Amino acid sequence: MTAVLDRPASHPAPVRRSRRSLRRTALVLGPLLILALSLGYPLIWAVSSSFTDRSGAYVGTDTWRAALGDDAVRNAFVTTLKVAALSTAGCVVVGTFLAFVLAFVPFRGSSLVVRIIESVVSLPSFLIPLALGVLFGPVGVIASATGHRFSFMSSLLGVVLAEVAFYTPFVVRPLLAAFASFPAAHIDVASSLGAGPLRIAVRVIAPQVWPSLAAAAALTFLLTLNEFGIVLFTGAKDVMTLPMLIYTKSMVSSDFATAAVLATVQLVLSVSAYLCYRTIVRRFGATT
Repeated sequence: MTAVLDRPASHPAPVRRSRRSLRRTALVLGPLLILALSLGYPLIWAVSSSFTDRSGAYVGTDTWRAALGDDAVRNAFVTTLKVAALSTAGCVVVGTFLAFVLAFVPFRGSSLVVRIIESVVSLPSFLIPLALGVLFGPVGVIASATGHRFSFMSSLLGVVLAEVAFYTPFVVRPLLAAFASFPAAHIDVASSLGAGPLRIAVRVIAPQVWPSLAAAAALTFLLTLNEFGIVLFTGAKDVMTLPMLIYTKSMVSSDFATAAVLATVQLVLSVSAYLCYRTIVRRFGATT
């Protein structure tokens, strides 16, 4: 009887399971609460501020009508899409070529080239236009040597070139992963049947890797759509994108209501691009 009384009480299995469930729930809800406070609140504030005027008074959709009717806003919207589309196209062309060469044309030092390309994404984006500006800027080396006849960094071309230089690794890496999983026997069979390199690339390789390429292109478009540092540091005054206009309206003009409208438009564009990217990845199982 004494031995029975001295035995330590044990919790029933349902109680232990309930406590474990509560701990797991707390571990999930904690980060979600922090995320909601750090991201959700600013987003809600930006959207709600878009229905106010510069003094913070509620004005309904008046600020929206004024902002969307402004030619500068419409031009910035078009410029944002143009820069993102051109940069994405450039990244796809350059990235596909680099990935194809690195995967199917082996040479000494190819692994080092891959590491160098991957290391570009670890750099701050503004370093790219600064480095290119030393060569192609208004007072750069090339411009000085050619009597300022070859200077384009302060233009749309300069912005696109800088973004292509920075975001091309986001195309190269997924394609290298896709090429690595591609059966080499398919290439050997096509070659034995008389297909040339171009025909093999178009008819054999491309159909197998295009989902990864499409996902990489969608991700690159999303990133370039929101790029701010590269556009700012190229000094291209005529290239006014939505992020640049948001900065100008909020920090220079102190027009936070109009900036909130533009930020909401930018948010819709970004979410749409992200949903497109996730749809490609989920539907085709693309490698990114």
